[in-house]
Amino acid sequence: MDRQSVKELGITTVQWATLGALSRKQVKDGMSFSDLADYLVVSRQSLDGVLKRLEREGHVARVVDPADRRAKKVVMLPPGRAFWDGIQPRIYEFYRQAVASFRFDDKISLLHHINQLNDGMSKVALEMDAIPEEDEG
Repeated sequence: MDRQSVKELGITTVQWATLGALSRKQVKDGMSFSDLADYLVVSRQSLDGVLKRLEREGHVARVVDPADRRAKKVVMLPPGRAFWDGIQPRIYEFYRQAVASFRFDDKISLLHHINQLNDGMSKVALEMDAIPEEDEG
């Protein structure tokens, strides 16, 4: 999906998700770096790399949080908003074509299974001593 999104839209799926997260009305004043990483379920290192590219392209900026001058917020800049708004029809078309061969029931089942997987992943808690060692033989 990532390769296809870059080919068709010119942005990676993580850039797409980051801009989408920052475009929400409830975060119009930005999000803390940590909250954004948690929301996207990505590592801080991965998010930093994505933000550096989006900053170079003028889509986002890291600014001092007025509530806590030691912290920084990530905000979407006007050119980023224009880019995001402009790419929306292409994103919808991307998904429409991706699921064009699905019947309605297939789409419902897919969504159900994705939600089940997401729920299951949120409950994973591996204990190091409970993981069986692999046989070397």
